[in-house]
Amino acid sequence: MPQFPLPVTQIAQLLGIPEGALRTLMAERGDEPGDPTLVGLTVEEAARRLGIGRTKMYEYVSSGEIRSVKIGSLRRIPAEALGEFLARRYRATDFHAAA
Repeated sequence: MPQFPLPVTQIAQLLGIPEGALRTLMAERGDEPGDPTLVGLTVEEAARRLGIGRTKMYEYVSSGEIRSVKIGSLRRIPAEALGEFLARRYRATDFHAAA
């Protein structure tokens, strides 16, 4: 059975289900985290890394907020472009302002 980086035991307890059942569901789901060594990500891979939807990622790419390159007919997002995007967003956010 694959290892999960989450505290599966605690999650199962919070959900009120047996840990084994939760691990089985997670294994059946088949979500691969992706290859962390890739330098050119698809839009879907980049969106998954940021935890946003594919449509939102396409918006960021088409607006130029997230850098991308064309390789033949393929669109790829440099992995470091995601960190740059987050860093710009972090600097632009005023965490001290009242919500």
